[in-house]
Amino acid sequence: MLKSKLRKKILKFRETNNSKNIKLSFNSIFELLKRKSLLKKSIGGYFPVNFEVDDMEILREFKKKKFKISLPVIKKNFDMDFYQWNFDNPLIINKFGIPEPSLKNLIYPDIILVPIVAFDVKLYRLGYGGGYYDRFIEKISKKKPILKIGLALSFQKINNLPVTKYDKKLDYIVTEKYIL
Repeated sequence: MLKSKLRKKILKFRETNNSKNIKLSFNSIFELLKRKSLLKKSIGGYFPVNFEVDDMEILREFKKKKFKISLPVIKKNFDMDFYQWNFDNPLIINKFGIPEPSLKNLIYPDIILVPIVAFDVKLYRLGYGGGYYDRFIEKISKKKPILKIGLALSFQKINNLPVTKYDKKLDYIVTEKYIL
């Protein structure tokens, strides 16, 4: 199945099945980081839209544990960077209708939480099709190691995700039922 058709099908299914905003466990993510010895670092999240897994409570818990929090800002030419953000900082709405930090303090997070449209057991993800996360992962991986954690609901898993040479593999995918 083409990525565009698959994306449309999964997004519709996600809207129907995540209308109650299913939560993921902060503790499962935090335990994963403890095993990787990645405590007291910086984490990049995202502002959830379109029935994505809501990571705001997870980010709030990381803030309590003294992690630096950042959110992505979309730039020209399908580029994206992460900027430090706190829950009391204002957000502005970008051209896609997604809130992003208005204060521009560039940060290269040690860990990023990645929204997912669909995923497979090989840890590849399908996003919205712009390639923003794939380009960001490519760019930051040249500067420093980064842990990439996808957040999804178990029903977003598919058997055979079409993958291209531009698609970047995640390190983990966390769902409400399991961690890959």
